[in-house]
Amino acid sequence: MSPEEMHAVALLRRVPYGRVATSVRALPFLAVARHIVVGGRIGLRMHAGFGHHHACNGSVVSYGADNFNSGASWLWSVQVTGMAELAEPTTAELELFGPGPQFVEGEVFEPVYVRIDPQLVSVHTLGPGNADRRHQRAL
Repeated sequence: MSPEEMHAVALLRRVPYGRVATSVRALPFLAVARHIVVGGRIGLRMHAGFGHHHACNGSVVSYGADNFNSGASWLWSVQVTGMAELAEPTTAELELFGPGPQFVEGEVFEPVYVRIDPQLVSVHTLGPGNADRRHQRAL
C-alpha cells in the first residue's frame, strides 16, 4: 500500500459512514453506506430495501467519507474508486460493522453487503497554517 493509501485507510477508520456513487440508467446516484476497511478493501453495509446495491454490483463506483461535520479545524475527505461486488461478510467483519439501524425511512433495516476493490485513492484536506503536506493536497 502506498503512503497515501495507508493515510486514507487511517482516516476512513475514524468515521463510520460515507456515500457511494454510481450510476443508474446513465444518471449519477449517491447512497449512504456504513463502511469498514479490511485487507485493503472497503466493505459497505447498505439497506437492501432500496435496491441501491444492485446498481453497485459489478460496476465501478466511488466511495467518499469525510469529517466535515466534526467541528475539527483540519477537515479531510477520502475518495476510493474501484470495482464493487456483492459480498458475504465474515463473522469478524460483521463485528466491525457493529449493529445497524432498526429502521430506514420507516422500513425495517435489511442489511446487504458490497465490497470495493480500490483502484484509485485520494485524500484531500482543508486546514489552517502550514501543515505537513506529504499526504495532503489542498482542495
